Amino acid sequence: MTSIHSTAAEMAAALYAGTTSSVELAEAHLAQISAVDADVHAFLHVDREGALAQAAAVDAKRKAGEKLSPLAGVPLALKDVLAQKGIPTTAGSKMLENWRPPYDATVVTKLKQAGIVILGKTNMDEFAMGSSTENSAYGPTHNPWDLTRIPGGSGGGSAAALAAFQAPLAIGTDTGGSIRQPAAVTGTVGVKPTYGAVSRFGLIAFSSSLDQVGPCARTVLDTALLHEAIAGHDERDSTSIVGAVPDVVAAAQRHEVKGMKIGVIKQLMGEGFQSGVSARFNESLDLLASLGAEIVEISCPNFEYALAAYYLIAPSEASSNLARFDSMRYGLRVGDDGSRGAEQVMSITRDQGFGKEVKRRIILGTYALSSGYYDAYYGSAQKVRTLIKQDYDRAFEKVDVLVSPTCPTTAFKIGEKSDDPLAMYLNDIATIPVNMAGIGGMSLPCGLADEDGLPVGFQIMSPALHDDRMYRVGGTLEAALNSKWGKTLISQAPALNGGAR
Repeated sequence: MTSIHSTAAEMAAALYAGTTSSVELAEAHLAQISAVDADVHAFLHVDREGALAQAAAVDAKRKAGEKLSPLAGVPLALKDVLAQKGIPTTAGSKMLENWRPPYDATVVTKLKQAGIVILGKTNMDEFAMGSSTENSAYGPTHNPWDLTRIPGGSGGGSAAALAAFQAPLAIGTDTGGSIRQPAAVTGTVGVKPTYGAVSRFGLIAFSSSLDQVGPCARTVLDTALLHEAIAGHDERDSTSIVGAVPDVVAAAQRHEVKGMKIGVIKQLMGEGFQSGVSARFNESLDLLASLGAEIVEISCPNFEYALAAYYLIAPSEASSNLARFDSMRYGLRVGDDGSRGAEQVMSITRDQGFGKEVKRRIILGTYALSSGYYDAYYGSAQKVRTLIKQDYDRAFEKVDVLVSPTCPTTAFKIGEKSDDPLAMYLNDIATIPVNMAGIGGMSLPCGLADEDGLPVGFQIMSPALHDDRMYRVGGTLEAALNSKWGKTLISQAPALNGGAR
């Protein structure tokens, strides 16, 4: 029987077989949102009327015998950083409160063309700046595994919606780990595709050379199906890759790693990693080895500088991108009572419209780009970025994929690191190098930490344009872990989820 605890693939099969309807699925998930979102706060806007209309349209097409996409009629939660025509799109900021775009992002267009039902927009760190979703102007999201803990960030709303069974699919964006880190701490699956594989048109920019839209779900196969639906070249995005999308769905279903070489990055394990995280990671390596994979230790010495370089490049690009919010063209406008000049109105608006973390990064980025400091800071960081890419290039000459824990720890308590930005930034130590090099990265759950019973993420990295490799390894590991446990990890989530199975 299909329920909100089914996978997206199972829901799609039931729709195809006629044992359920898209309207029934939408209503069931909307009911779950109503039941639990007061506690979780995964959503900023629920489009009940629009979702039911989309679902009814899919049902009508199916009844008429039209050929539909594999995920037609399956519900989805959309991160509130992608423009959706006529729907509030805030990027988690007061600066865009109540803004309703006059157009759809390319990813949203693709979702609609695929018949995927968009339930609403999910909470996020303001302008995608954060690792905990505590920086949202509309309040934090709570981790469904433990409501006192963070769901990761910046895409904590999308990950929490999956873990709370409010949606079987979600869209996130990943600038330094904002898909993979939330997936890790919520026991879900998240993928950052190769840079340029999914269009960024209609994405509210944080750091344009790092931002990437990607799929999120509760299983590797569901994530692959969504990846297939949203990927592809887009003429409206100048960074979009021209070429065929790798067959990620077939790779996710292959469940075979015999003969593959899997590299373990020396610099992304050991000191600084929670013991329960390291234990689950090492057990997963042993499992892959037992299935015929060759485990190889790889050194990437320049990863030591990735965090520092990222926190110069990303804020610099953010400073430039967020300059458009000037109180003059669109968005918030404060202090325009006729007594102030344009510069004063702009200053007051930006002071009231941006939160603390956004201001911190704008100041840092503006300083790094200022006269006399550009070469010393931003220019040097870009040189480090090249060295990181070269580390990856050398590593992929020896191995098929690289792996590491996704995060150094499990989900921490809400408020625990909010006054210590440097401690917060360290959550991204294992995910940032992927964005710096523009390659693909996946996080999937590999167990629960002994210390706190919270999910641990296993990260798989693949060369640019070879995203199918991480799906092949991820699908194999997921199947092996489920066989070992006799159940899925998400089924071990607490009672909030209504007894997942």
